[in-house]
Amino acid sequence: MNMSIVDEEFDVVIIGAGISGIGAARYVTTAFPGKRVVVLESRDDIGGTWDLFRYPGIRSDSDLHTFGYEFKPWKDRAAIADAPLIRDYLREAVDENGLTGLIRLRHRVIGADWSTADAAWTLRVRIGDSAEHRVLKTNWVFAATGYYRYDEGFTPSFPGREDFAGAVIHPQHWPEGYDYSGRNVVVIGSGATAITLVPSMVSGPGAASHVTMLQRTPTYLMSLPRVDTLALALTKIFGERRGYALTRFKNIWLDRGVVKGMRTFPRAGRALIRRVNKRLLPAGFDVDTHFNPPYEPWDQRLCLAPDGDFFAAIRRGDASVVTDRIARFTESGILLESGRELPADVIVTATGLNMQLFGGMELRVDGSPVDLSETIAYRGMLLSGVPNLAMAVGYTTSSWTLKISLMCRYFCDLLAHMDSHDYDAAVAVAEPGMATRPVLDLSAGYVLRAEHTIPRQGTELPWRMGLSYPEDAKLLRGALFDESLHFSRITEPSSVTAESSHV
Repeated sequence: MNMSIVDEEFDVVIIGAGISGIGAARYVTTAFPGKRVVVLESRDDIGGTWDLFRYPGIRSDSDLHTFGYEFKPWKDRAAIADAPLIRDYLREAVDENGLTGLIRLRHRVIGADWSTADAAWTLRVRIGDSAEHRVLKTNWVFAATGYYRYDEGFTPSFPGREDFAGAVIHPQHWPEGYDYSGRNVVVIGSGATAITLVPSMVSGPGAASHVTMLQRTPTYLMSLPRVDTLALALTKIFGERRGYALTRFKNIWLDRGVVKGMRTFPRAGRALIRRVNKRLLPAGFDVDTHFNPPYEPWDQRLCLAPDGDFFAAIRRGDASVVTDRIARFTESGILLESGRELPADVIVTATGLNMQLFGGMELRVDGSPVDLSETIAYRGMLLSGVPNLAMAVGYTTSSWTLKISLMCRYFCDLLAHMDSHDYDAAVAVAEPGMATRPVLDLSAGYVLRAEHTIPRQGTELPWRMGLSYPEDAKLLRGALFDESLHFSRITEPSSVTAESSHV
């Protein structure tokens, strides 16, 4: 492929048309109506996660007053919303902000090459499933690609899987219109997906006969109201926009208080969660076996049960929880290490994701491949040694989108500063030997499996990832840059590593 032939040139290319990419497009086009901006989406439709996953009950595990955009109030009564409502919300955001013409579907970026001499990225883009490629040139790349592989979920190797006579389904690849009515279902896993699937599959027409959640390790689970009545009252009193802003403010600080409190006083947090769970479960239920994790609250993300639907399914006898290890699949179910066999007509492997940043595209800087595991995240969005590339990584202990909004505002401020000083490139430069840890501060399996392939973070600001909106608001709304961020112009190539400023 002839990389010297450039089909189109842009100022900013946003990769991904999920909730992060759509938000970024709105912020950038609002701040810079004259810039050439395009959004490249590899799939057939917008929405990212909320369009990809179609398993029963798929919903947010954060309230939509904080998971939604600050510039677009969430209007539905349900604060914990199902995926179809979120997809409609995203489509409205695209239409209301005139973004439709910027989004190109079935455009997958397979490679990105930075040239210091040109202060530009050259992107290799594959169109659909064909061999057709295009070459785009851009000054900035904003990678809103999410953090997992869209084409492949994670499923461990289970002995005897080929012996099982029923269906084995991963939630990431749920068959359209799949009929599980009247069947015995075993859901392997205990994360947010499993917690969502279990009550959904035993409710309404076409319900399963029984669903068993088979877990190796328990998860912290809390019941929260699906409808935020205070949010409804605030909206009624103050109007749609002010009511939304007040609810957002309330939930940001409430969420921060809960997370910080449980991490500061983990024994008290564990006791509180246990007490609530015990009250919602049937009398005599073995809470300590099935809902008492070996780790502290928020070492992994806490799961939500809207209106206690998961607990209600157990109380009715429609669902059950088994904590054990799998010995092997059998023709009629799963044999456990305890010797018990779980009968199953359908097995759902809610066993997690495969982490992947930037959609798997190859990154090169001046011809040299970029090893992501050797880069360090600056202010949670720029990578050391990689010029003019921002990545959208949200929070793991609260609403993902809260961080995206702060990042986008910082990104726009950074572009404005560069425009006003005629800078062409910005690169974060880390001190050699800096102490680091994984960029995602969780002990979840999908993070641990990918530690050797993902960027790192430092232990001190601005290289440490912020854990909360209030903390990041100070960092990303404060001084725009510091001595770690170096700027340069094409006419001054030697200044890339020498010129830096701070305020």
